[in-house]
Amino acid sequence: MERPTRFEHTRFLGDKRTQLVYDLDEWTDAAVIDEIVDAGVGLCFGPDTLAEARNRGYALAVPGKTRRHRKPRA
Repeated sequence: MERPTRFEHTRFLGDKRTQLVYDLDEWTDAAVIDEIVDAGVGLCFGPDTLAEARNRGYALAVPGKTRRHRKPRA
């Protein structure tokens, strides 16, 4: 999958509404990523690692896994 323009230099993209993090190198459903970018609720991590995402309370997204959408705090 091609990375979104705003997140072209990051591998892990977090969704502030669901606290799920997407691995852009492995994720195949572009519609989910486009929805995150269009809604403006995407978050990148520094350093760009899964360990940093988990440190901030995010869980790795897998196909079929859903969570309730919440209003992002920031």
